Amino acid sequence: MLIDSHCHLEYEGLVEDQHGVLARAREAGIGGFLNISTRQREWDRVIGTAARENDVWASVGIHPHEADQHADLGAAALLERAAHAKVIGIGETGLDYYYDKSDRDTQQALFRTHIGVARETGLPLIVHTRDAEDDTARIIGEEMGKGAFPALIHCFTASADFAGKMLDLGLTISLSGIVTFKNAKDLQAIAAELPEDRILVETDSPFLAPVPHRGKPCEPAYTADTARFVAELRGIAPERLAEVTTRNFHVLFRKASG
Repeated sequence: MLIDSHCHLEYEGLVEDQHGVLARAREAGIGGFLNISTRQREWDRVIGTAARENDVWASVGIHPHEADQHADLGAAALLERAAHAKVIGIGETGLDYYYDKSDRDTQQALFRTHIGVARETGLPLIVHTRDAEDDTARIIGEEMGKGAFPALIHCFTASADFAGKMLDLGLTISLSGIVTFKNAKDLQAIAAELPEDRILVETDSPFLAPVPHRGKPCEPAYTADTARFVAELRGIAPERLAEVTTRNFHVLFRKASG
């Protein structure tokens, strides 16, 4: 069994056939799904799907692209929703300087708000970072100094140096279909060497379909393709990779096992 540790089941491309999407994924051996929110207005739908489907969990958070529209969001709103039985993570949150769709100071402030909620609840922080390695590492390091919190870097595409810093701080690293791309040699080298107890797999669907599905909307079923590729990189059987990543998911997202 595999777990898709990051998918957007309410997004266009999946939500229109959500029942079929989940059925195809289950048939492909995907036994769990973390349905990620990116805006406050999505929270009800994301949690509703998780409440309806036994093998789906939810997160609550604000993507850095949406920071300007949620600049006044306080910890209380996140804490209230995080109390739901099926909400097991905080995010996705973080920094995105590639598109700069929100003010960088606002992104950073909201990131720290999410970190505080992760620390208070014990729920893992789901971090998005793009072209913001230095500030992401600095903020996580500063905040860890105030008190530890569980966290992961989702859809990892950063440098080996950044990976090392995150691992040193206790974070887990999640690999998406990007690792299967022909031009992802540096990422493939990192994926091959990640500690066994710090690795997850995800789709980030409906984005970033792995080989051999490039050009199609991504689905959670394609977690299996990414996992097979990562297993080959690491020289282990796909069944072993599934066992390892599923165990890691439940160790990190402890509430999922409750």
